[in-house]
Amino acid sequence: MNIRSSFEALDKQFTSYGGLIGGGITRLLYSDEWQQAVHALKETLESAGFDATFDDIGNLTGRLEGSKYPDEKIVSGSHIDTVVEGGHLDGQYGILAAVTAMKALKEEHGQPLRSLEVLALAEEEGSRFPFAFWGSKNYFNLVDKSEVEEIADAEGVRFEDAMRDSGFDYRKQDQNHDDIKAFVEVHIEQGKVLETENKAIGVVNGIVGQKRYTVTLKGEANHAGTTPMGLRKDAVVGFSEIASKLTQRAREIGDPLVLTFGRVDPVPNTVNVVPGEIVFSIDTRHIDQDALNQFADEITETIKSVSESEGLEYDIDLWMDEAPVLMDKGLVDRIEQSADRIVGKEQYKVMASGAGHDSQIFAKFVPTAMLFTPSINGISHNVEEETNIEDLVKGIEVLKDVLYELAYKE
Repeated sequence: MNIRSSFEALDKQFTSYGGLIGGGITRLLYSDEWQQAVHALKETLESAGFDATFDDIGNLTGRLEGSKYPDEKIVSGSHIDTVVEGGHLDGQYGILAAVTAMKALKEEHGQPLRSLEVLALAEEEGSRFPFAFWGSKNYFNLVDKSEVEEIADAEGVRFEDAMRDSGFDYRKQDQNHDDIKAFVEVHIEQGKVLETENKAIGVVNGIVGQKRYTVTLKGEANHAGTTPMGLRKDAVVGFSEIASKLTQRAREIGDPLVLTFGRVDPVPNTVNVVPGEIVFSIDTRHIDQDALNQFADEITETIKSVSESEGLEYDIDLWMDEAPVLMDKGLVDRIEQSADRIVGKEQYKVMASGAGHDSQIFAKFVPTAMLFTPSINGISHNVEEETNIEDLVKGIEVLKDVLYELAYKE
């Protein structure tokens, strides 16, 4: 079986479900395009010899029964939904990589000792409805219907109406996945690190924790021409000093810490008035919880000291505080070994993921790991999202080697 041609054929087929004229995909949860994709995937799996089944909410599993340890499962996959005007690789690549790798293993080695499962999760992005990780959270019984029964999409379509019109419904009973011995998710990096460092594979050892703040500084709005510099309480000056000091400190600490001031709203935001107020966001992320907490303390102290020196009042609202999620060390080591065999030590990098993934849900319950392939120019969530086919094939080959070690060996 030729991995490249097999994957390319599948990718072409599934990119057509929600495919856009200019490239990319819009395939939102429970939409017509989503329904076409999941049912076509079920047919694809069944024709390849998988036992394919949906759960209540639309997660799709394709199973190759194990010969000796059928109750031990090795699972690989990702999410089948996309963002609006998204690319053809985010999520879809992980599913089709798993299908391609497992089909190749079946052709070359026959029935596995442990059961192999492809998993296409119904939703991860939160792009149609204001709820994310619907697939993985239901998979582990983490969602109550009260969280979604009143929500609707931008066109006013209620969540549960869309779900039921698609032939699915709320989870009727909890699922037990204690039989999963490993979950391995393949994904594009969605960043520039691998491409910049000329690496073919990223071995993910964790998903970063993040803290998000909304900060308000209040000074005194006044005339830009008649207020001397020494008598000003300029909120923008305070923000500038805070941003400068914290950015410098983040650079001193270095990777993998990141810091972003993504939104800045000065008031009154006009040319001839000293700004009396500013509201801005802070997003900071790190793979190590202690390091993240230490930098968070520095954020608070910097805001406090600058505000006092500039005569400003301040309010700090920490509205997101997500802990880092570490991947299973044994699985990370296993992927490293496979990456070494397939691409060599100089062609892979152990790294943290700066974005969220279904794996962060799985890692709380079962041994979990991820591997990345490079993203051209770091572009994702965009119709221009792309990865060189040679790198996509290498990702599938590494996954295949990992699955062989996990499912075919004692």
